[in-house]
Amino acid sequence: MIEDAIYARWEKSGYFNPDNLPPRHKKVFSMSMAPPNITGSLHMGHALEYTLSDVLIRFKRMRGSRTLWLPGTDHAGIATQNAVEKELRKEGVTRHQLGHEEFLKRVWQWKEKYGPIILNQLKKIGVSADWSRARFTMDERYQQAVAEAFRRYHEKGWIYRGRRVISWCPRCRTSLSDLELEYMEEKGSLWFIKYPFVAGGFITVATTRPETMLGDTAVAVHPSDPRYKNAVGKEAFVPIQERRIPVIADRRIEKEFGTGAVKITPAHDMLDAEIGRDHKLPEIQVIGEDGKMTPEAGPICAGLPMAECRVKVVQELENRGLIEKIEEHTTRTPRCYRCNSVIETLPSEQWFLKMDELAKLAEGAVKTNKVRFHPKRFEKPYLDWLKNINDWTLSRQIWWGHRIPIEGETDVLDTWFSSALWPFAALGWPEKTRDLKIFYPTNVLTNDRGIINLWDARMIYSGLLFTKKPPFRDVIIHGTILTKEGKRMSKSLGTGIDPLLMIERYGADATRFAVIWQAMGGQDIRWSEDALMAGKKFLNKLWNASRFVLSQLPATSYQLPAQQKPKTLKDKKVLAALKKTKRIVSRDIESYEFGAALHEVYEFFWHQFCDTYLEAAKDQLVDENQRAPTAAILGGVLSDSLKLLHPFIPHITEAIWNELPTPDKKLLIIESWPRS
Repeated sequence: MIEDAIYARWEKSGYFNPDNLPPRHKKVFSMSMAPPNITGSLHMGHALEYTLSDVLIRFKRMRGSRTLWLPGTDHAGIATQNAVEKELRKEGVTRHQLGHEEFLKRVWQWKEKYGPIILNQLKKIGVSADWSRARFTMDERYQQAVAEAFRRYHEKGWIYRGRRVISWCPRCRTSLSDLELEYMEEKGSLWFIKYPFVAGGFITVATTRPETMLGDTAVAVHPSDPRYKNAVGKEAFVPIQERRIPVIADRRIEKEFGTGAVKITPAHDMLDAEIGRDHKLPEIQVIGEDGKMTPEAGPICAGLPMAECRVKVVQELENRGLIEKIEEHTTRTPRCYRCNSVIETLPSEQWFLKMDELAKLAEGAVKTNKVRFHPKRFEKPYLDWLKNINDWTLSRQIWWGHRIPIEGETDVLDTWFSSALWPFAALGWPEKTRDLKIFYPTNVLTNDRGIINLWDARMIYSGLLFTKKPPFRDVIIHGTILTKEGKRMSKSLGTGIDPLLMIERYGADATRFAVIWQAMGGQDIRWSEDALMAGKKFLNKLWNASRFVLSQLPATSYQLPAQQKPKTLKDKKVLAALKKTKRIVSRDIESYEFGAALHEVYEFFWHQFCDTYLEAAKDQLVDENQRAPTAAILGGVLSDSLKLLHPFIPHITEAIWNELPTPDKKLLIIESWPRS
């Protein structure tokens, strides 16, 4: 394919490396690539994100910046361990049978085999990153950076070990942070259960999880709820368990939910845990780390999977006449972001990072305009999360990852702990390297809104704490590519689109065109192959128009005039339109409106140049007095159009540029951006 040949020329030139750019490239512009997982392959989200980033890096390179786009891959602790364990299951072996050291050898073998795949796929789409500087979040120097960050946090007293209620995946057998959960709306039930008062009568509690009542240590109501004015302070029995528990008042209770009276299970709910601490309630764990009920659940349910226990509890309550009613209810069920298992909330001994001071750093960076979100509306979810932030659960009970640097500790750090250091650790921190001095802080970060808090916020406070500088100036939040029906793409449901197939069918440039064309204002994209067809048609239009223009130019030694001199009204109009287009396209790219920029240059080239001026030029070219200036204008407009289009569709523009009969021609990738 011609695109592969063009890409090979770019790589051979060395111009992806800022150290190899010509002398005019002086002002530094740097970006860190969001490192894809070593388990992954290119999907439409990647295609969108990395194409938009490539538009910006190519634009800045042509504008004369000394551009570094730093690539790399992420070790992806849970995802990679799951992938390797899946392979082992095919062999009839578990990681525990292999042993810790042998298992890690297998993971490194996986990394060597599959790690480079996604980076090679990025090359297919034309990504012009400096592959010579590619980093991996588990390489030796990066591990040193992670250990240093942990040490500095620990010295400040911000890292501590304690037993707290956390989110736990029974399948992966590890803790997760709140941000690693994916909530799915599911149809369920709301059970209204009678809790008998010790002194007679009862109070009705509404719950979506009757099985956790076995660990209840209180019933709570809002202090201003008149319905329960006389109930506060009384004692009730936990049904089935026959344990006495108090009725308490707490302002965090929603009067509008259910009956306004809720069960408090401090061991199995985050809010309940807070209420339990404040009211000094006991904590009774009835669900274990394996998702099965513990002996504390009592003889009816001990040892049963949680789902089976729920059935048993409901049957027992019905037998005792303690269910008042059951209503249909839609719940938001937390699931593991890697294996999709239902998450349990339970107490566990873990390592935590205090977030109070770090949240202030991250908040201040945005409020003082040191870091800007584009579009600006994404500042709100960022700041809202920081206001209500919990301490970060750092430890993971898996084998693959950065081992917690405490003697005797077998847990590893959350993958996002190492990712939070990426913009500066990938440049050599904590050493004062040449690259760190030249290219940090970086200028721009591009990513999906889904990781604003998972990644962006953590990089911001990490950068400010460890380097005293924000890691980037601008954060570009792009939309999510959805199905035509507006739903999330899913490989398992058969609704995912493989960009590599699109590249194979339509070409890399048409695929790039399609994702940029639909990327408008950070809005989500309902994917349509119509945009691919539009891209293919535009490439054909560009190719055919270029062939015509080239046929009108001298075969050799053609030097474009420094300024085209119009002779006719049509000449003046096309040059005026080109001047306006250059100004608007430059402005739109600078303001990160990539879709708008592509629409602008598309409209100019297709309609004002091809449809209007080319037709007029055919008549002017037969006039001996107008032939030379007309040819000069054709050549000049084509030249500038190729430059304007290059960041968006780089392969075909480079190929056509190579056909221009100009002496001392350089690769288009380092040509000067057209001045307006």
